Amino acid sequence: MMTADTRTPARLRHAPSWLINLASAHSHRLVSDGFAAAGARGYHYRLLAALDECGPSSQATLGRHTGIDRSDVVAALNELAAKNLIERSPDPSDRRRNIVTLTPDGARHLNELQEVVDRIQDDLLAPLTPSERDQLTGLLTRIIDHHAKSRP
Repeated sequence: MMTADTRTPARLRHAPSWLINLASAHSHRLVSDGFAAAGARGYHYRLLAALDECGPSSQATLGRHTGIDRSDVVAALNELAAKNLIERSPDPSDRRRNIVTLTPDGARHLNELQEVVDRIQDDLLAPLTPSERDQLTGLLTRIIDHHAKSRP
């Protein structure tokens, strides 16, 4: 694993893009391992969280809310449906579309996954105080929001 220690050239140790990349790689490993241990994937958490927050939605809307490609949304929803975590039903206003709904089992599973996510945040941000965690989250959000506005 790469680190930002003194053996790393100073130009890299002081480049936010390099540091963000290292933190992202570590975060990705924690998330993948945590969700795998819970029998889930990141897409599952994203979709269940979107359904919980936004309510019943079409597959296309879920893709837009979660940033997941349409074909990946369908595959992940198939996995969730097989576990009775979501239900699909035809949209009464457009029978070609499905409306996806969170089931009670899905809500329970989302709560379990939220506990996994909370533990991951605690592990990832262990060296930071609560105030520093809030500050980091705020700064990263500003960066993401800024670049999201400049994308076509």
